[in-house]
Amino acid sequence: PKIPFFPPKSPFPEQRMVLVACGPFTPSDSVAFEPLSDLLAVVARDKPDLCILFGPFLDAKHEQVESCQLLSPFSDVFRLCLRTIIEGTRSSGSQLVLVPSLRDVSHHFVYPQPPFPFSDLPKEDRERVLLVPEPCTLDID
Repeated sequence: PKIPFFPPKSPFPEQRMVLVACGPFTPSDSVAFEPLSDLLAVVARDKPDLCILFGPFLDAKHEQVESCQLLSPFSDVFRLCLRTIIEGTRSSGSQLVLVPSLRDVSHHFVYPQPPFPFSDLPKEDRERVLLVPEPCTLDID
């Protein structure tokens, strides 16, 4: 049977800009997160209302991850990546939604996936940053 479509409760007051990006956010030959830096520059320039980022943030299939060439533990590199994203989007005022991937090396690879654990999330960002499970349903506005 067809699933019914639920119309919004009220008309949208204004148009919203939503930016959606999928990882991995590193080039295949390094973990420098250069594509992520480029994305954060776009967020700072365009100031979207909502920014949804899908993992993998640190890809399990990355060349340096598979060959164990990283100098730091996976969890430390991942925390640095999340901190960079959160701090890089703070000035834009964008709502930020982070969705895990089965290929995130520092996260549970079971399905459905729980949200990222990030207890170090700064207080000023707790209302702006949403860590969601995979799969999830988002209600925007």
